[in-house]
Amino acid sequence: TQTFTVLFADDSSVARTQIEQTLRHMKLDYIATTNGKEAWNKLQELAGQAEARGVDVSSMVSVVLTDVEMPEMDGYVLTQKVRADARFSNVKVVMHSSLSAETNKQMGIGVGADAYVAKFKPLELSAMLHNILPTIR
Repeated sequence: TQTFTVLFADDSSVARTQIEQTLRHMKLDYIATTNGKEAWNKLQELAGQAEARGVDVSSMVSVVLTDVEMPEMDGYVLTQKVRADARFSNVKVVMHSSLSAETNKQMGIGVGADAYVAKFKPLELSAMLHNILPTIR
């Protein structure tokens, strides 16, 4: 069976704990980061490892789950950087934010996010991950 790894970025420790609980419950591997810059650096590192092994980076990270408002690099900039880098073309990007207004969703989709889900709604997060990773059991 294929394993899926979610790299997530959130500066809120409460949100990180909740995301970890949801991902553990779904039996998904994860990498936690605290802001967009840290997430981007980790993605660069994983891309280098994937290249060295001759595999697609999506075999090492399937989804980037990012908060919108974070210090150093926000979720919109992180999403734009991921989308502008061909190495990550098979990696899904999901925005996870307490900013649930339609405007924020449109901005997220506008910068290339595959999905946008409200924060602190573990069932919605879980359902959305099931939708974009259809082989999760």
